[in-house]
Amino acid sequence: MRASRALAVTAAAFAVVGLGIPFASANPAGGPPSGGGNGPSNVTVNPYSVHQGSTMQVSAAGCGRGGTVWSHGNFPQTNLSAGSIGFATVRIFNHASPGHHTLSVKCHDNSLVATHRFTILDGRGAEGGLGGSIGPSSTETAIGAGLISAAALGAGVHVMRRRRPAAGRA
Repeated sequence: MRASRALAVTAAAFAVVGLGIPFASANPAGGPPSGGGNGPSNVTVNPYSVHQGSTMQVSAAGCGRGGTVWSHGNFPQTNLSAGSIGFATVRIFNHASPGHHTLSVKCHDNSLVATHRFTILDGRGAEGGLGGSIGPSSTETAIGAGLISAAALGAGVHVMRRRRPAAGRA
């Protein structure tokens, strides 16, 4: 009797944890947070110096409803994500001219434009692999959590069965 009660409590605890995972990563506001609407500010690029054909991360504050990033002749116009800080990943053209250049950021909800300088380096960068530079995706995390839960449940069942006395012994 005690074994089945312990097993039921363990299963219920794992179910609560498993069902709570999606809510832990949800946005409490139900959508992207709204920005101030005062136009783009604090524009940054990473890396500042980038090779032809490489990618560059652009971020800007103040575009609560998103925006666009562009630099004529260097990369195509790209959407900036919505939120208090918007992000965009741009790919520099293979034929972009090396040197110092300026990119522009404009919010969807404002007509102001902010600019930031960056440098394009001649030639292609090293073709390195990702290695350990990226973390697990949400799918991989969910699969891992499910496998750990199943292993814990199996171990609990095994322990409970081993503790049960044999039919002829008391």
